[in-house]
Amino acid sequence: MSPISPELQRVIDLLAKLPGLGPRSARRVALYLVKRKDTALRPLARALEEAAGAIRTCTTCGNLDTRDPCTVCADNRRDPATICVVEEVGDLWALERAGVFKGRYHVLGGTLSALEGVGPGDLNIASLIERAKPDDVQEVILAVDATVDGQATAHYLSDQLAGAGVTITHLAHGVPVGGELDYLDEGTLAAALKARRSY
Repeated sequence: MSPISPELQRVIDLLAKLPGLGPRSARRVALYLVKRKDTALRPLARALEEAAGAIRTCTTCGNLDTRDPCTVCADNRRDPATICVVEEVGDLWALERAGVFKGRYHVLGGTLSALEGVGPGDLNIASLIERAKPDDVQEVILAVDATVDGQATAHYLSDQLAGAGVTITHLAHGVPVGGELDYLDEGTLAAALKARRSY
């Protein structure tokens, strides 16, 4: 017989499904929440309930927000001539934290993957092709991961956007600022050498 109540075990099982949490970490988090019912558990439960009812997917770019179009798409100060394509909402948030991009976004919802059975119809690609057609879009930046699936997705998107009359660019790959060559993997070093430029 388990010393854990069914209710608590359900919380642990649900937490264990979250990225980065295994069974042990889920047990630790569950115990932390239960020990702090008034300061952690109940406020978290209320916040999750409110988020479940309020958050929606932006029909323009795929971002998550409480409004549609989202705050980014509704911002008239952003440059409509540039669309930055990212794999997931977390990538959009990362670029926004950096504060270096002032255009519009488009969230694919993943990458093409033959092994996982993810095809073009499973991603937010058709609406990207439509968005790239208007005269005011001049550049589409493919900001996808430098993985096999990410690069396959970038090549597919390049082919699909070829007739749209827009400039297609991608993020630079290579040695990060502050990176030491000895600690970099071979793929990063190879990309850095291929993308070298003159001073």
